[in-house]
Amino acid sequence: MNLRKTFNNLGLLVLLMAGLSVYSCDGEVSTSSGGKSGGTVTSDEGVKIHTFRVINSFPHDTEAFTQGLVFDQGEFFEGTGLRGRSSLRRVDLRTGDGLVILELSSQFFGEGITTFDGKIAQLTLSSNVGFVYDRASFEKLSEFSYPTAGWGITYDGENLIMSDGTATIRFLDPQSFEVVRSIEVFGDDGPVTGLNELEFIKGEIYANIFPTEIIVIISSATGKVTGFIDLIGILSAEERTANAVTNGIAYDSVNDRLFVTGKLWPKVFEIALVPID
Repeated sequence: MNLRKTFNNLGLLVLLMAGLSVYSCDGEVSTSSGGKSGGTVTSDEGVKIHTFRVINSFPHDTEAFTQGLVFDQGEFFEGTGLRGRSSLRRVDLRTGDGLVILELSSQFFGEGITTFDGKIAQLTLSSNVGFVYDRASFEKLSEFSYPTAGWGITYDGENLIMSDGTATIRFLDPQSFEVVRSIEVFGDDGPVTGLNELEFIKGEIYANIFPTEIIVIISSATGKVTGFIDLIGILSAEERTANAVTNGIAYDSVNDRLFVTGKLWPKVFEIALVPID
């Protein structure tokens, strides 16, 4: 079997999924053309393609509609969505229990989170507002605004990096939250949209592609897709429920561990990447 050719065919799969199954703001799958949609992703000989090997699995709250996932200084943080169910959590990775849970006002649909400078930033989907909390106490310190939807956010040690579901990724000053630069994410067939949860890893941006089981690896300098991770099959059909979309990437930089999960999933997986030649 030509695995590279097989993976290239995922570009068509992603495009079909984008047209058939997208989310409305209440988190239910619909067949409308609005909401979150994926983009076409294919690969050429210069792009790295990976499958995965599961190293460990950990319990995950099946009521958690995961929108953001962070591993920082030995602690696990999670942001969840849905109106009336959105939260910010400090989670015990070993048990999946929420050690501290801050519930958002029911008017907000929580989205991506990241840690930076002793703080946590959390986006909201369509309210054009993000929140900044003290990392230790979860006390809200401030708010910031943005004109787009809020999807994923991460931190590269200098700037906050934000997605809004389009092919555009914006870099924000962590003090003023003003946009300092932006990149357009592209693959061999043009713009790649549906960029959701983000994680900055070793100089590159990893992004879930909504609503697929594909993670793209993006050059933070140019926006070019440099690799793919195929997570198809990581969660069994028996474990998957309606709306259980792959979403959530966290990286333990000290121990070089990569974690992935999804909305309403029963597990968080620690994985190793397996290159496809």
